[in-house]
Amino acid sequence: MPTLTCFGAAREVTGSCHLLESAGEFRLLLDCGMHQGGDDVKSAEQEKIQFDPRSIDAVVLSHGHLDHSGLLPKLVRQGFSKPIYCTSATADLLKILLWDSWGLYQRDLERENLRRERRGKKAQPAAYDAADVEAVLSLCDTCGYGQPRQINQWLSLTFHDAGHILGSAIVELRMTVGGQVRTLVFSGDLGNSDSVLMRPPAILQKADLVLLEGTYGNRNHRSMDDTISQLTDILAETWNRRGNVLIPAFAVGRTQEILFYLGRLHRQGKLDNWRVYLDSPMAINVTGVYDHWLKLLDEADVRELNELDQQSFQRFLPSLTLSQSSEDSMAINKVAAGAIIIAGSGMCTGGRIRHHIKHRIWQERNTMIFIGYQAQGSLGRLIVDGAQHIKLFRDQYAVRARIETLGGFSAHAGQRQLLDWFGHFDNQPQLALVHGELASLQALAEKFQAEQQVQARIPAMGETLAF
Repeated sequence: MPTLTCFGAAREVTGSCHLLESAGEFRLLLDCGMHQGGDDVKSAEQEKIQFDPRSIDAVVLSHGHLDHSGLLPKLVRQGFSKPIYCTSATADLLKILLWDSWGLYQRDLERENLRRERRGKKAQPAAYDAADVEAVLSLCDTCGYGQPRQINQWLSLTFHDAGHILGSAIVELRMTVGGQVRTLVFSGDLGNSDSVLMRPPAILQKADLVLLEGTYGNRNHRSMDDTISQLTDILAETWNRRGNVLIPAFAVGRTQEILFYLGRLHRQGKLDNWRVYLDSPMAINVTGVYDHWLKLLDEADVRELNELDQQSFQRFLPSLTLSQSSEDSMAINKVAAGAIIIAGSGMCTGGRIRHHIKHRIWQERNTMIFIGYQAQGSLGRLIVDGAQHIKLFRDQYAVRARIETLGGFSAHAGQRQLLDWFGHFDNQPQLALVHGELASLQALAEKFQAEQQVQARIPAMGETLAF
C-alpha cells in the first residue's frame, strides 16, 4: 500500500517536502524545500533531513521557489544522486535561484565564522558547497506539461500547469501497486486565476488522494481591479507627499507581475513621473528567463506585452532602471523623491531591500507596499503586523512609513479558488491540506466539509497517510 509522509509544509507554509513510498518498490520525494523567514546560516544548520537521501529513487519538483527546492543541495551532499524531475522553465530558474541562495549563504557563513573566530570558537562547517549546487543542476530531468513520463515499472508522472510562477506544475502520479492503480495529485502551489501573465491552473478530474496547498485557505483575495485602483491611489498619495515607495518582491513571479502592471499604468498615463528601480540582480536575470519562455505565459497578456513589438518586460516599462551592481543600488539612496524601488527578498529576510528599509522606513513621507505572503518570524511579517520599531544591522529603526498590503497580487489561489479547483474531481478523492498555517488550513477544511461534504485531513509534521 502506498504511503505519504509529510516532512515539511505540514501546518506551516514553507519547507515543502513529502515522501511517497511503497515498501520494496519505490521511494519518491515531492519537493525538497527550505524553511524561510529566519537566518540563512541557522536555517541551513538546523534543517534536518529526516530520511536517508541515498534511498530516494527520484525527486519530483513542483516549481523553483526555494521553499520547494532550496534543500536539494543538502540532499545531494548527503548522498542523493538520482533524477530530479521538473519542467524545463523550472530547470532554468533553478540555475539562478540555487546559485543566488548559495552566494548569500556562503557570505553569511563567512561572517558568522569570523565572529566565531573572534570569540575563540570553532568555525561552523558548510552545510553544502558549490559542487553540490552543480550536482543538483546536472540531475535535472525535464518534462513538458501534459506529457506522461514513466519513472519506473510502478510509477508514471505527468506535469500540469499550476499557474503559480513560470514552470510551476501540478504533479499527477499514477502508481501500480499490487495490481491496482492509485493516483496521487499534488497541487504544488496553485496559482491565483486572477493574476496576469500566468495561465489558469489546469483542471484534473481523477485522483485517489489530493495533496492540496492552503496558504490562503482562510480568505479570498481582493479583485485585481480593486487592487490596481488601490495601488494607483497609494502611488498618487505618496507622490503628493514627495515620498518614495518600497516594494519587497520575490525575484520569481511577483516581480514580473508588478512590472507588468506598472507598465500598464505607464501606458494609461497613470504613473506620473515615477522612476522605477529593479534593484535585484537575481530578479533581473529571472525576468530574462520570463522573456525567453513567453510561450508558456497567458496568450492575451503576451499579446499586450508585444503590442508595440517590445517583447520584454523592460521595454514595456520605459521608466525602468535595472540596478545590477552594489554601486547602482547605493545610488538609489540619493533619490530624494519619486522612486519606486522593487527589491528582494520578498519577506525582507535578506537582500538589498533591507538597506532600502534602513534608509527610508523611518520617514513618514515614504510608503512600503507588501505584495506577497509574509511568513511567521520574517521581518516583513513583523512590519505587516504593526511593529513600531524594528532591528536592522544591529540598530533600531522607527517604523513611520506608511505600510500597505495588496493581497490581490498573491500568486496563490484564495479560498474560493481552492474549493472550486478541488470541486472538479468527480470521484471525491481523499484530501489532505498542507502548505498553510494551521488556522488557515482549519478554515479551509471547515469549508470543504460544509460545501462539498469532504472531510479533509491536516497532517502534522512527520505524519504518514495511507491510500
